[in-house]
Amino acid sequence: MRRSSERILTTHVGSLPRPDDLIAMTDDREQGKPIDRRAYDARVRGAVAEIVRKQLALGLDIIDDGEQSKPGFVTYVNERLSGIEPAGPRADAWATSREAASFPEFYAEAAQRSGGGRGVQMVCTGPIRYQGVTQLQTDIANFKAALAGLSIVEAFLPAISPTNIEGWQRNAYYKTDEDYLFAIADAMHEEYQAIVDAGFLLQIDDPRLVTYYILQPRLSVAECRKWAEVRVEALNHALRGIPPEKVRYHTCYSINMGPRIHDMALRDIVDILLKIRAGAYSFEAANPRHEHEWRVWESVKLAEDKILIPGVITHTSVLVEHPELVAERILRFAAVVGRERVIAGADCGFATFAGSHEIHPSIAWAKLQALAEGARLASAELWPRS
Repeated sequence: MRRSSERILTTHVGSLPRPDDLIAMTDDREQGKPIDRRAYDARVRGAVAEIVRKQLALGLDIIDDGEQSKPGFVTYVNERLSGIEPAGPRADAWATSREAASFPEFYAEAAQRSGGGRGVQMVCTGPIRYQGVTQLQTDIANFKAALAGLSIVEAFLPAISPTNIEGWQRNAYYKTDEDYLFAIADAMHEEYQAIVDAGFLLQIDDPRLVTYYILQPRLSVAECRKWAEVRVEALNHALRGIPPEKVRYHTCYSINMGPRIHDMALRDIVDILLKIRAGAYSFEAANPRHEHEWRVWESVKLAEDKILIPGVITHTSVLVEHPELVAERILRFAAVVGRERVIAGADCGFATFAGSHEIHPSIAWAKLQALAEGARLASAELWPRS
């Protein structure tokens, strides 16, 4: 994994807006409508090539395929894992959250606007096995083709964590939730290993690790920490044999465009987070609920071989960050852990589900451009010319 040895490198979390025609085709496919499979496959290839060029044009160094082929950052596993089938509408997980209890009117309106949930509830009704080799190899081939002949710093592919699969695709087969969790970990190891074997960095997407506290109002911080310890153990099991320097880990507080007064504090989970066998850690640091948490790293011992990817732009606001503010955020982290161990990133993705986006694509592009410009400003200060 490259470090910021000569300048601050830039990246993002993974999901990026899809073209409208691809969204329409993906929706039809998800709804079981007949589609022209050759046309769909060709459009995905084209979209990956387009998003690769877009990232480079925006000034990003460490890029991915934008998850163009995926209907969602977690729902894509519905066809890659055996033993999972639909079981009715998916309930709104936020309806019983700490946030909804504090702001019931706001979350009731939000649920009404979204239809009360997101799609179909998938349930595990049989043994979990990985059956997504064909889809994964297609993703890898499309990404490699898009990168051919281009000059990039590094490339990564995102994959969902066992913890998020456990939460989204409910267990109705295994004796215990832990049995289910570790079965998922065994299955997802195949996807993780294949991504690294293909020559890419592996990004693990794991918002549930820190969002669990918000969604479980009856549990204390201590109880959520105990729960998280087991989930980190399962993730490390899934990452077995993969060099940590090939892994970047991302967590965040989900796509909650709300007040967020109950987000779990970084100080309450950071020690558990750092037990994950990864070379870099990506986390929220650019929105008003978490920007102050850069100071946590003043008292946390970060191993010398680890890198931070703090969010310096956020998905939670349509305001486009000023490049000078982005630079200030980068400089704070560089002062604490060293310039070489900071890569400028984002708080979260900008299109975690194909048919929706957290903010308008035009604003997402402007934010990513501000990220790159801010990194250039920070680099000029951190590597002054003699």
